[in-house]
Amino acid sequence: MVDLFGPDAPPDRRPEADDPGRPLADRLRPRSLDDVIGQQHLLGPGGTLRRMIAAGRLGSLILWGPPGTGKTTVARLLADAVGYRFEQISAVFSGVADLKKTFEAARTARRAGATTLLFVDEIHRFNRAQQDSFLPVMEDGTLVLVGATTENPSFELNAALMSRAQVLRFQSLDAENLEALVTRAEAVMGHPVPLTPEARQMLIGFADGDGRALLGLVEEVSSAAAPGETLDEAGLMDVVQRRAPIYDKAQDGHYNLISALHKTIRGSDPDAALYYFARMIVAGEDPLYLARRLIRMAVEDIGLADPHALPQAVAARDAYEMLGSPEGELALAQAVVYLASAPKSNAVYTAMKAAMQVAKASGSPLPPMAILNAPTKLMKGEGYGAGYIYDHDTPEGFSGQEYFPEALGRQNFYAPVERGFEREIKKRLDYFARLRTRRGDQ
Repeated sequence: MVDLFGPDAPPDRRPEADDPGRPLADRLRPRSLDDVIGQQHLLGPGGTLRRMIAAGRLGSLILWGPPGTGKTTVARLLADAVGYRFEQISAVFSGVADLKKTFEAARTARRAGATTLLFVDEIHRFNRAQQDSFLPVMEDGTLVLVGATTENPSFELNAALMSRAQVLRFQSLDAENLEALVTRAEAVMGHPVPLTPEARQMLIGFADGDGRALLGLVEEVSSAAAPGETLDEAGLMDVVQRRAPIYDKAQDGHYNLISALHKTIRGSDPDAALYYFARMIVAGEDPLYLARRLIRMAVEDIGLADPHALPQAVAARDAYEMLGSPEGELALAQAVVYLASAPKSNAVYTAMKAAMQVAKASGSPLPPMAILNAPTKLMKGEGYGAGYIYDHDTPEGFSGQEYFPEALGRQNFYAPVERGFEREIKKRLDYFARLRTRRGDQ
């Protein structure tokens, strides 16, 4: 039996873990799952991981969540909790040869009666072939795989690997969790963080839900403040540079925020829409990308309920291209508010999808002869253009003739809603339908 606090213990378990020369995040590394801050949906009573531990057996897992939420620590503590041998590799620094050595060591340990928990940090960095190499050793029980990723596993991991592992979502630490972490850090350091209450809250905000980043900021502030000095918000800003928000324009953060922006505009909430728009601008998103998305929203979610929505979105794009940043961003913000406040209709969007479906399924039936041009005598003799009624010659400016191919029959795709300008369009179309019926009865 290994003494967890003796000379053979892991480095983070030895008494020198309290050495003030070590990084604060390392000194505060939890020694049991009960010490982990946050992730109560997994580690609290009845949580998924608590149930696994109670059963005495772990299955393969994918731990998905933002940086600094405890994925590595939890993996190590899980191995301790069920008595598994812990092995850790990083997909950034490991190749096929490293994987083969790790698998062989796990086989040797298994023959000796030990189960290996292999923790793979940033598992999404492995390519498809490398991910596939885990499948045989997972299936034959050579090891239990616990992978950690900050990226959406649905996009980054093979379906075969996903089918053999349970995905557990780690959440960003909330303000209460981060405050508890600061309090714990103060106990270890033996002194409070030299900040006013307002600056303390600002520091917690800077961490952006990342516990490891927060402890780094606490160390930075504690070492920068003069003896007896208490920093206010301005003093804190002088000491630390604000962390960039968690956002990768090619990955999950990007898609989460553009989805939130689109849905808040569709949901007619201009305040929430401005917030997500600002989040993306602050994070460095290309304003022209946002302009293109606003144009899409104008036609997809507003359409003819407000015919001015599309010109507003296009004008905002043009204004940004003329003014640049930051002035042009105000034009985009104006479009965000306009679109969010506008009446909503997806009637044109729905009609287009329905028309496309019929067009793909119906083949190539000939339009009615009456609406075909007859540029030659032969075509005129064949009946091209015969019976066409010039709408402007009718009293209502509407002939009511049939334009769909005879083989297809009349179709109804566009159903305007009773909102905004489409209410007027609906009245007009209902009027045309009555005239069409009247002409058909004649």
